[in-house]
Amino acid sequence: MARIKDQKGRVALVTGANRGLGFEACRQLAQCGFHVILTSRDRQRGLEATGALCAEGLDVTYHLLDVTNPEQVAAIHDSVIDEYGRLDVLVSNAGLSIDPEGASILDVPVAIIGQTLDVNFYGALHLIRAFVPVMVANNYGRVVNVSSIGGSLSLMSTLRGKMAAYRISKAALNAVTRLTAGAVKDWDIKVNSMCPGRIRTRMGGPSAPRTPAQGAETIVWLATLPRSGPSGKFFKDRRRLDW
Repeated sequence: MARIKDQKGRVALVTGANRGLGFEACRQLAQCGFHVILTSRDRQRGLEATGALCAEGLDVTYHLLDVTNPEQVAAIHDSVIDEYGRLDVLVSNAGLSIDPEGASILDVPVAIIGQTLDVNFYGALHLIRAFVPVMVANNYGRVVNVSSIGGSLSLMSTLRGKMAAYRISKAALNAVTRLTAGAVKDWDIKVNSMCPGRIRTRMGGPSAPRTPAQGAETIVWLATLPRSGPSGKFFKDRRRLDW
């Protein structure tokens, strides 16, 4: 990974971070000097993950967060503001993919679409609405939404309509990225989506060609953009993707 300016004093929050891509994003952000708040909906696994990173000498703390739970979103907002008075980086990584095998947009259960949207779309929206006003007040922020090339409208004709719930949710997340970037363009706040590629996680499977470290590199790049950096864009490996 290219050298990134030391981020000591800045605070980053990563959702869905007790394993896989989110865990690696926490590691790399902490290695850049951030104080990282690792969050997960499973307290025990989150505490274990936090302990593992602290054992590496990294500045990481834990906070319980189910992104679909408005009370927990409000609680973490209040906790972060009380403790730090700021949030510099928000990485919305929590996500799920539960489309039934073989199902298409014509027959995927509506309940599956709703459950997927709750995490992949509404979860990120809740966090944006909680923390972006804080970034506006401080005139600084970087929001990184972990999306997927599967959410690209330019590629929606592929896969014969399969993975519909997941792809709809990521397209919606990309829309939130564009809308939020437009809403904060007068401040030093950058809001971008990124695709980590297929990585070796529980979602990507053991045969995936990329490591979590490779996927997290672009998250860290977007989290540390200079004031002149891009906003409202979609990236993979630091290269722009079509919406």
